[in-house]
Amino acid sequence: MRIRRLPTTLVVLAAAVSLVACGGQREPEGGAAGTDGGRLTIATGNTTGVYYQLGGALASVISSKVEGYRATASETGASVQNVQGLAAGNYDIAFSLGDTAADAVNGVNSFKTKQDVVALTRLYPNYTQVAVRASAGISKIADLKGKRVSTGSPNSGTEVIARRLLEAAGLDPARDVTAQRLGLPESVDAMKSGSIDALVWSGGIPTGGITDLMTSLGKDVKLIPITDLLQPLQTKYGTIYAQGNIAAAAYKQPADVATIIVPNVLLVRKNMSDELAEKLTKVIYDNKDALVQVNVAAKDITLDNAAKTDPVPLHPGSQKALDALK
Repeated sequence: MRIRRLPTTLVVLAAAVSLVACGGQREPEGGAAGTDGGRLTIATGNTTGVYYQLGGALASVISSKVEGYRATASETGASVQNVQGLAAGNYDIAFSLGDTAADAVNGVNSFKTKQDVVALTRLYPNYTQVAVRASAGISKIADLKGKRVSTGSPNSGTEVIARRLLEAAGLDPARDVTAQRLGLPESVDAMKSGSIDALVWSGGIPTGGITDLMTSLGKDVKLIPITDLLQPLQTKYGTIYAQGNIAAAAYKQPADVATIIVPNVLLVRKNMSDELAEKLTKVIYDNKDALVQVNVAAKDITLDNAAKTDPVPLHPGSQKALDALK
């Protein structure tokens, strides 16, 4: 039997992503991050989510393309934890949902004070994916009353939007549902075992964990539409929330599902040098194909949208890079 071999470039990329997306356990050479080189740590998200996949790919690209720097991708609880860790100096780069990043720079909700963070670029949109057991009698968010629901990892962007959806539907997240604060892998396992009735996930399309869930449970699980809550969310939080569709082909479902999308941003601290911010921004767009190979969600990282990070300020070095790329 003839063995088909993968293209060499894909093999090398996959190996590199596996190496760097290891929760920061492998320490790169060099000192603290600075204009003369060093180590960069990227805060990502759950291991079966898009942040983690693209964070590993980005770390690989930085390590191979930005002279003097080595980068590692760390598994985290995602957005809120990422921003808190970034501001505290535990990470150098962080993935975040746009709504969480907006809260951070304004010092509201999960953040007691304004956080000194800025954006390198806008990324792809996150799709709010609400999966429910088909037998649970759930067709909209309001039907989650009295149900067992995973609202995402503690201090994650998923948890933020899950709570906001429940409140927009007139439910008290603390009393009207039995909330389980689980990461995506644990949420998927709980759905499979029948210990929860629904999960909320905010992520790119496709998300590996959701693909696993839909494939494993088949007709016993479905995604529900949630756009009836878009208007109340926009009224309270602004147009950072928008309408989108989870294409039927994404998870081999019978029809598209109307949902709410939120942009993602890549954050750094304000005191990152202009030179380094410029290099990092440029390397993302010069090597976008490498990110797309890891997850097709990266196709939606575009120069047209790159600077649209309001209310999060764009780093001056990133602005310089984007001006040169256009």
